[in-house]
Order: sequence, then structure tokens, then C-alpha cells
Amino acid sequence: MILEERRGGPHRGQYRVGRAGRVLGSVTPPGDKSISHRAVMLGSAARGRTEIRGFLDSADCRGTLEAFLAMGVHLRRLSPHHLILESPGAENLSEPSNVLDFGNSGTAVRLMAGLLSGIPGFRVLTGDDSLRGRPMKRVADPLSRMGARIDGRDGGSRLPLSIRGGPLSPILYENVHRSAQVKSAVLLAGLSASSPSTVVEEVPTRDHTERLLPAFGGRVLREEHRVTVWPGTLSGTLVSVPGDISSAAFFLALALLTPGSSLILRNVGLNPTRTALLEILRLMGGRIDIERTPEEEGSEPAGTLHPSFSSLTGVQVPLSLIPGAIDEIPILSVLAAFAHGRTEIRGAAELRVKESDRIAGMVAALRAVGVAVEEFPDGLAIEGEGPDRALAGASIDSLHDHRIAMSMAVLATRLPRGEFLEIAGTDFVETSFPGFPDLFNSVAHA
Repeated sequence: MILEERRGGPHRGQYRVGRAGRVLGSVTPPGDKSISHRAVMLGSAARGRTEIRGFLDSADCRGTLEAFLAMGVHLRRLSPHHLILESPGAENLSEPSNVLDFGNSGTAVRLMAGLLSGIPGFRVLTGDDSLRGRPMKRVADPLSRMGARIDGRDGGSRLPLSIRGGPLSPILYENVHRSAQVKSAVLLAGLSASSPSTVVEEVPTRDHTERLLPAFGGRVLREEHRVTVWPGTLSGTLVSVPGDISSAAFFLALALLTPGSSLILRNVGLNPTRTALLEILRLMGGRIDIERTPEEEGSEPAGTLHPSFSSLTGVQVPLSLIPGAIDEIPILSVLAAFAHGRTEIRGAAELRVKESDRIAGMVAALRAVGVAVEEFPDGLAIEGEGPDRALAGASIDSLHDHRIAMSMAVLATRLPRGEFLEIAGTDFVETSFPGFPDLFNSVAHA
């Protein structure tokens, strides 16, 4: 067993990870979290029956599902990953009798703020300690400009947020935060506006919302730097959720770093707004063969990845690729430690306000095992020393951040034999990747 999972006190899960000698097998990553959230939201806002295949049955996505069950949507589970939703439609969703708790999910609470702003009724949105500290003004501001009645702590910039939904005005909004969550919140609110709303963005962000809306009968115009949505009602449909490329990234890295690896990653989502990590790894010399699955109308692109052990080279990561790889920066930082030369990542200030301050968290974790790292307000630079670099076992705190925890678990497989990395605060891995320890141990061998 390479990764040993231990339980401590409340919210203090722990991993103990050692060196892997071999990496081989086949992995099908869990369903894409971003798409699972949106499938439940649109399926619940749509009138009639929606079938969701490949749903990510994680704490985050279950929170979104439970919120709609509290508003009158009916659920039938054919399996943990196969759902049937029956909804009366957005305009007929009821007021919940309690506060809607979205746990640790920034995606869920920000998108829900947009959707609920245009749906009649009163709702209060909250989350855990971490989520209550994350910025909400970036969403509340454009929604308020549309006429949404939103209030919360610090002038509506912190949870809990109260929302009294009703008719909205259209908006032309420039996505200055380069945030797919903000864009999606505006587009979902636009379904209830009096005329079309448009989001303009200099750098395209992930486009799952605008891809899914037409499948439910929504009218969307997608241009190079603009997305326009028309108001209207939605109808239930079938949604197939591919595997999450952000989850696959940890196994991709495992194969790239392990000599003699033989790993197949199946049904991985290959949405062009999510594959910037693959482009960065190509620039670094990563060997990744891709077999693309034929696309069906309205579906997300997907395929099979065949990564191989690679001698990587440090790079200055292009700013244009940062938005599309923002969730993969922690595992990219680990890969950079084993590249030849310096890798610099800038333009990633958004990482400061994720589940944790991921820049500070990764800098501290990498330094603890002996990696030289320079920290910037908007990123970090990692001094790579090649695949055989010297590392030391250590104890680190993942800050209850699932991506830091899983990234450092991958790094630990390259420690010297007999050395181990103790990773504290791994409890939130289940929010995005249920069953990660078992799957990790099934392909990484001593």
C-alpha cells in the first residue's frame, strides 16, 4: 500500500504516502464536478424529466442536489451515478424551509446565486467556515445590477447571502475576474431577464454552462469573446457527464513521473476550455497520447489518455493558458519540481481565494520536502532538478484543500525508499474525488 489513510479528530483526515516503484493499470476518473453541478441545476430549473448519467456522487455535488430537493424537485436514483430528476420548472420551485448549505463548494453557491436571483421566492445560501470566508461580491455586483435583491455579510460580499428572486433586467457584463463561476451566474440569471444578456471576456473561461443550456432548450449565441443568453423556460433532457480532467490530472502526473509507467485514463473530459494543462505539459515535453471519442450532438468532448514517463523541461507558463489550468496549478507545481530547470507560473492570483490560499499552501508544502520555490502575489516559481532530484520526507498541512492534498500525495511517490510524507487535513478530498485512496493504491505499487 503506497497511500495509507488515517482518521484523526473532526475534519483532520491524514495520508501517509511513500515511494512507488511501478504505476500501471486503467483509471476511469469520477464524473466532472463542474458539469455535475450544472446538470443538476439546469435539470432542476427545467420542467419535466432529466436523466443524468455519470453524476459525481461527492459531498459538493450532493449539496447542490439536496438544495433542489428542498425546493420541490423529486429524485430517483438508479445508482449513485445515475439520477432521474422530476421538476415542476424554475418558476414553480418552492421556498425551502431552511437555509441552503453548500458546504465547501464555491461553484455551487455562486452559480445558485445567479439562478435563484430570477426565481420567485426567498432563499438563504451558506457554506462551511472556508466558503463563508470566500469573496461573493464578484457575483453579487453584476446580479445586483440586473435588479437582484441580494444581501449578506460585509455588504453582500460574504456568506450567508439572502436572495429574494424576481424579474431581472438584462446586462452587458465584462468578466474582469476571468471567472467561469461569475460568467455562469450571469448567464443563469439571464434566463429570467426581460431581454438577452451578454458576457464579454478577453480570455475564454470554461464553457460548460453555455454548452449545456441548448440541450435543455435554452437559446445561446457563442462568439469568440462574447456569450449571449436569451430569457426562456427549459425542458428536461438527458445529460452524460464525462470524467473530470482535474481528477485525471493526478494520475496523469503519476504516470509522467514514474519510470516504466503504463497507465490508461478512460472517458476523460476534453473540453477545450479545460485542457490547458495538456498544452502546458506538451510545452514541457510530456508524452501524452490522446484517443478522442466521437462526439454526439450536445455532448462534451471526451477521450482516452495514454501518458508515459517523460523527461520534463521547466517553462514560463503562457498567461493565456492560466485560466484553463487554474485548478491544475497545484499538480503542475509538483510536476515542475521534477522538470529540468525553472518553471514560473504567473497571472494566477485567483488561487489566493480558492478552498485555501493555494499559492501559499503549495509553496509551504514544496519547501517542506526540499524544493526551492519563489512566491509571488499572483503565482510561484519552482526550481526543478530533474526526475531523480533529492527529496526528504516531512509532515505537511494541506489546509483542508483537496487539490493540495492529492498533489502532494503524487509527489510523495518519488521520495527515497523508506521516507514518507504525512499529509494532514485530507478530509475534503471526498468533496471532489470519492474513493481517491483506493484508486491511487490500485495503480501505484511498491
